[in-house]
Amino acid sequence: MYKAFLFFAFGLMSCLLAKAQTPTFDVQHYRFAIQLNDANDTIKGQAKVRIKFLKDVNSFQLDLVKQKGSKADSGGNASSEHVRNNKKTNNNGKGMLVSSVTEDDKAVPFIQEAEAITIKAGAANNSIHSYTIAYSGIPADGLIISTNKFGHRTFFGDNWPNRAHNWLPCADYPGDKAQVDFVVTAPDHYGVVSNGLKVEETVLPNHFKLTHWKETALLPTKVMVIGIADFAIDHPGDADGIPVYTYVFPENKDAGFKNYAVATEILPYYIKHVGPFAYKKLANVQSKTIFGGMENAGAIFYFENSTTTKGIEELMAHEIAHQWFGDAASEKNFGHVWLSEGFATYMTNLYLENKYGADTLKKRLVEDRETVFGFEKRRHTPIVDTAVKDNYMQLLNANSYQKGGWVLHMLRRKLGDQAFWNGIRNYYAKYNGGNAYTSGLQKIMEQAGGKDLKQFFQQWVYTPGHPDLGISWKYDATKGMVELMVTQKQDYLYEVPIEISIDKQLHTVSLKDRITTAQFKVAAKPTDVNADPNVNLLATFAVSEGN
Repeated sequence: MYKAFLFFAFGLMSCLLAKAQTPTFDVQHYRFAIQLNDANDTIKGQAKVRIKFLKDVNSFQLDLVKQKGSKADSGGNASSEHVRNNKKTNNNGKGMLVSSVTEDDKAVPFIQEAEAITIKAGAANNSIHSYTIAYSGIPADGLIISTNKFGHRTFFGDNWPNRAHNWLPCADYPGDKAQVDFVVTAPDHYGVVSNGLKVEETVLPNHFKLTHWKETALLPTKVMVIGIADFAIDHPGDADGIPVYTYVFPENKDAGFKNYAVATEILPYYIKHVGPFAYKKLANVQSKTIFGGMENAGAIFYFENSTTTKGIEELMAHEIAHQWFGDAASEKNFGHVWLSEGFATYMTNLYLENKYGADTLKKRLVEDRETVFGFEKRRHTPIVDTAVKDNYMQLLNANSYQKGGWVLHMLRRKLGDQAFWNGIRNYYAKYNGGNAYTSGLQKIMEQAGGKDLKQFFQQWVYTPGHPDLGISWKYDATKGMVELMVTQKQDYLYEVPIEISIDKQLHTVSLKDRITTAQFKVAAKPTDVNADPNVNLLATFAVSEGN
C-alpha cells in the first residue's frame, strides 16, 4: 500500500477493532455471492465459508459489522449489551443484517453482535464444515459505493487493514488465508474485476449480468476485492506468461493505457529477482481506494487521479512488489507489517536503482532517512510495534515503510548482494501462501549469509531510535595521521560499521562502545572529511575538526 496519498485522517477510520487471533479454526475457502443495484446502496450477500477446525468447539465467531438498531437473529434477540456496543460502532443505519445461517440446508442458530456473528454449531478437531450465511445491508466501510470524478457510479472493495468485515462475513486478520470466489450480480453496463481469473460471465434478465472470478491462491482478507465500474480495458502485454491488464475509466483511457503499461517492465524484474508470480494475472485498476495504491492480490487498485500523476512508475513498483511481500508472503499480524511495507519500499528502490542507476538509490535513501528522523521526533517506537492493538492505520508510518526499507538496505550491505538476494528468494519460497513473523525472516537471512543477526535485528527492528554520531578528527603532522573519535550520543549503543571518507579515501570504523577511536595514514592535512558518503547507515552525523 502506498500511504503518501491517504485521503482520510486516521481518526476518521471506523471499525478497526482487533480480532482475537485465537487459532480456533482455519478458513479454507470463501464463496461470496454479492448482488448490487443502481437504485440504492443496499447489497445482498450469500457467503459460503468452508472451515477446518483446529480444536473441538461448541460455537465460533466470524467477523461482520452489524446494522445499527437491528435486534433479531435466528437464535433470538440480541442482548441489550450487544445493542449498546452496536450503537458505539455503527452510524447512519449502515452495517449488515444476517437473515440465516445454514449447514447442508439445515438452519444453524446464531447471535449477531456489533462486530461479529457467533455461530452455535459444534465441530470436532480436524473436521471440515461449510456454512452458508445470508445477509444484506449498506456497507459502513470496506466496500466503497460512490461516484467517480466523472459522475459515474462505482463499487470498489477497500479492505485494508481489517475493513473487510464491514461487508463480508470472514476471519478478518492476515493470519488466516483462504481461497476465494466472488460471484457478482450487477447491472449489465458495468465491468467487474476481482482476484484470480474470470471463469463465467452470464447475461441475466432485466439488464443484469453475473460475473464469477475465482482465486485458487491463498489470500488474507485485506487483499480480497471486487471492482465494479464502467471500465475501458487494455492488455499491454504479458510478463513471463502472466497477462497484464489495465482497467481505467473510459474518460482516462488514453493516459491510463499509456502510463499503466509500465507494469510490463516492473513485473519481470521482481519475477527474476524474487521468484514466480503467485497469481494468474495482474490487473492495474483506476479506482476509488482511500489509499494512493492498494495491493489487492492480482488486482491492484490505484487512486482516482493516478492515470495522470507524476511518479506513477514508483507507485506501481511499490504495489506490484506487494504481490510478493504482503499478499503471497504475508505478515502473521499487523505488528509485523514492515514485512509488507518495508519490503515494498525497498524493492521499489532496488527496481529504480536497476533501471536508473546507483545515484537514484542514494537520493531516495537520503530522503527516506530524513523521513524516518522526522517521524521519530513525533513518535519514538520500534518497527515491530506491538503496542498498537486496534487502529492499525497508525502503523502506516515511516517505521513500517522507510525505516523498514532502510533495515533491508543495511542487511544487504552486511551480507553482500548474493547472500541478500538468496535470502530474499528463500524467504519468499518458504512463506508464499503463508504468514511470517520477523523472526522467520531473521532465521532465513542468517542461513543465507552465514552470520548471526541477533544483534542486527534487535537494534534495528525491536529498538526505537537510531545512532546519533559525533565525529571529531584532528591531523597529526608529525605522524602524518588523522585521528578520529566517534561518539555515540544516544542512550542505546549500536554495533555498526561507519564509512568515513578522508579526501575521497574510504575507511571503515566498527562502532560498539560509547567512544571509538581510529587512526589513518594520510599524505597531508585533509581538506574533506565526510561520514557515510555511500549512504549505507541509518544515522545522524555531526563531523567537526578537533583541537
